Amino acid sequence: MMMPNEGAAGDGQNRPRLSAQVADSGNAMKRTWTIIAVSDVPGSFKWYQSLFGQPETPPGHDHFGQILDTDGTVLLCLHQWGAHEHPSLMSPDEAPPGNGLLLFFRVDDFDMALKRARALVTRLEEEPHVNPNTQTGEFSLRDPDGYYVTISALSAPPAREKTA
Repeated sequence: MMMPNEGAAGDGQNRPRLSAQVADSGNAMKRTWTIIAVSDVPGSFKWYQSLFGQPETPPGHDHFGQILDTDGTVLLCLHQWGAHEHPSLMSPDEAPPGNGLLLFFRVDDFDMALKRARALVTRLEEEPHVNPNTQTGEFSLRDPDGYYVTISALSAPPAREKTA
């Protein structure tokens, strides 16, 4: 892991801290890269692309791939179990995949996502319903490695006008 005052190569050279550069620019956007371990990166890559309605492309590597949104935002990273000796990604035998994790994606094409999901699995874990907290439609399914995936509409459907 690179320390805040180390250079890009981790060479220990004293360079401006990244946090100071971000603070000076007025842009403090933070993003997470959710990384899950999978048994078959290319297969899971194709599965998630199908779920999200994305064109099929190969992952960057056989052991790692990033599912990206159209603007380049990382939606999900897929990492081969045991590659690179990351402690929490060593083996699915240590804990069931997805234990303590919910992959929750908000989509702007909910109805189409539901159709794609039904084509990927034999049954949904949760049928479409309105989440009482977000007031948006959602459904849940399992990915090929057993991760629990919830798809939620980006916004609530418009209220219908009452007719007299």
